[in-house]
Amino acid sequence: MAVAQPQPESLASPPDLFGAAAAYMVDAAQRSILFLDVMRQRGNAYREHIAKTAPHVLEYTAELVLDGRTFPRPVNYALVRIVPPQGVEIDPTRRPFVVVDPRAGHGPGIGGFKSDSEIGVALKAGHPCYFIGFLPEPMPGQTIQDIARAEAVFLEKVMELHPNADGKPCVIGNCQAGWAVMMLAAVRPELFGPIIVAGSPLSYWAGVRGHNPLRYTGGLLGGSWLTALTSDLGAGKFDGAWLVQNFENLNPSNTLWSKQYNLYSKVDTEAERYLGFERWWGGHVNLNAEEIQFIVDELFVGNHLAAGMIRTSDGTAIDLRTIRSPIVVFCSKGDNITPPQQALGWILDLYENVDDIRSYGQTIVYTIHESVGHLGIFVSGGVARKEHNEFSSNIDLIDTLPPGLYEAVFESKTAATTNPDLATGNWVMRCEARTLDDIRALGGNDAAEERRFATVARISEANLALYRMLAQPVIRSLVTAPMAQWMQQMHPLRLSYEMFSDNNPFMAPVKAMAGWVRENRRPVDDENPFMAAQDQISQHVTASLDAWRDWRDSTSEQAFLWIYGSSALQAAVGLDPNAAEPMRKAPKNPFHRELVRGRIAELKSHISVGGLREAVIRSVLYIGMGRKSVDERGFELVRRVRSAQQDLPAISLAAFKALVREQFLMLLVDTEAALAAIPTMLPPDVEVRVKAFDLIKDVLTAAYGGLSAEESERSTRIAALFGINRGVPAARRVTRVPAAEKAEKETQAEKETQAKAS
Repeated sequence: MAVAQPQPESLASPPDLFGAAAAYMVDAAQRSILFLDVMRQRGNAYREHIAKTAPHVLEYTAELVLDGRTFPRPVNYALVRIVPPQGVEIDPTRRPFVVVDPRAGHGPGIGGFKSDSEIGVALKAGHPCYFIGFLPEPMPGQTIQDIARAEAVFLEKVMELHPNADGKPCVIGNCQAGWAVMMLAAVRPELFGPIIVAGSPLSYWAGVRGHNPLRYTGGLLGGSWLTALTSDLGAGKFDGAWLVQNFENLNPSNTLWSKQYNLYSKVDTEAERYLGFERWWGGHVNLNAEEIQFIVDELFVGNHLAAGMIRTSDGTAIDLRTIRSPIVVFCSKGDNITPPQQALGWILDLYENVDDIRSYGQTIVYTIHESVGHLGIFVSGGVARKEHNEFSSNIDLIDTLPPGLYEAVFESKTAATTNPDLATGNWVMRCEARTLDDIRALGGNDAAEERRFATVARISEANLALYRMLAQPVIRSLVTAPMAQWMQQMHPLRLSYEMFSDNNPFMAPVKAMAGWVRENRRPVDDENPFMAAQDQISQHVTASLDAWRDWRDSTSEQAFLWIYGSSALQAAVGLDPNAAEPMRKAPKNPFHRELVRGRIAELKSHISVGGLREAVIRSVLYIGMGRKSVDERGFELVRRVRSAQQDLPAISLAAFKALVREQFLMLLVDTEAALAAIPTMLPPDVEVRVKAFDLIKDVLTAAYGGLSAEESERSTRIAALFGINRGVPAARRVTRVPAAEKAEKETQAEKETQAKAS
């Protein structure tokens, strides 16, 4: 019998390239039809969305509470209550959360776009939730100040609806809503609990060379005159699609290719996610000319907010240092709209050092994500389940932090985590003390760059004045309402939706063809060589567009630096080209120093005032000062003991916050006097003192199971002041349980002993 001889590798059967090519062509043709059908659905959804009076993309059912259109100064904003989904229980005693959505060209709903969202995590934490959204069309004559007044009324209503809440509302300002919330909080600080500003620009000139090109746009366009022109062409309204277009232009490879290619290559699985996002992204809205001009002149070009140069109609200067609520800043290094420098630079504009922050009684907490993009801050499920979830769960901790600057650090909860039951979710949040040098280390402008942006601001004022004097009257006389509406409909972004909708007769057969394709779908596997070639071509297209973007941004930056770095131009607009001082620095309040002196004298006079509770809090703060961080597990332990404490009367969260801050400031003002007064504040009962000292140890060891050498020494000193001859050894792992649970376990053990004896 003949035996088949193995064939040499060179004579082996070649791969079936013809069959692979045929299969790929069928798959590519089917994907093309399905892609067109998704674009058709996208266009139809866009038309349905803009046809609604109050469109939004909230995942949750909402009930109207207040309609801003009915106010004496009507605005197109409304306050709604979020109806908790089935299975979610709300604790009426917990502080409400209020999410304010950004009006930056697109429609409302980004904060509740998914179940894993800012609203979603707050609901899961048991907080009542409210949402401040807006309608597509502004009310005639409404201004930024009118909107601020309306939002103040909204917050007053929320507080009225929750009189028994353990704290004032936590307000979340997303993106452009962040600066609006901060401005209102500076004028009406009594309305706010903790403030969370997510992806919000507050220091508009800040950035790093080679990374933040958007900040040069105003200068390269000659200032804000183009904003006024666009509003005049819109017959007094500014089309928000232009703002969205600016965002799209930042990343042309994603706008022109990657987003569509991702849908095309994964059309069988990607359609739902794509359509869900586009439903919000394509909901363009309008702004009044007065609104957008204020935003561009006062904020983006003028950078007046952090410098305290914006005034209300009654002449009140908006000073962010007057905010009394904790401020949480959430930003990301991957955000090309609001980089960390723009989100945090205002701190450097307002304060000299951390003691300056403390002198105003302010608490600032920030966290910087390593990679998520601007929109990911609001819509990423991973971000919602981590950062937003931790902020929602630990908002009371943030509210009671002593004044100062902190960074929120998140660690994954593992089997090695100490006392994991004291931390909610899958992460442990810790607030670590920081200094202004940590903010400076992120990078920013030097004096020369500040002068360049100051030059832009002055040229912008001159160009705007020239436009208003020479061109604006003519343009306003020529533009009619129908003409403005036609130009709005012809906007490239709007056309990109309209041209693929059923309104286009050429799209009529696509729906039927897509139905047939889905019934006869023949996708190829990932090993098809033509699929690999397709991906390689896509990568080359993306790389080419990225290279063009990098060249464009680099050229724009160099042009900006060259034009506005001219000493002659700077001198022409009235700036000193050799000045070394910052161009935007908030002025010092001459009365603030006297107020601080009075406050110090008041604190010193009250050092000996108080009892056991004050002594315990003072002791915890003193021992933990060397740690320079506050862990959520220690605070959770305090919360549980506070709610179950038998020896002391109940205390509200607001009173507890005031107590913590007062004791912290007393230790800063005069540490030795504050410690010397502790024995006079303690009761004579030794057993009560021992229980109090045990509570101090439990709180301090909840996070790490032991104390450092320095903390151990401080603990020994406190023990002596309590009349107890024992402290906590350094590095000792403590397995104590909270006092309330301990008492319950001791009672159960006693019952079991009695049962055995009988």
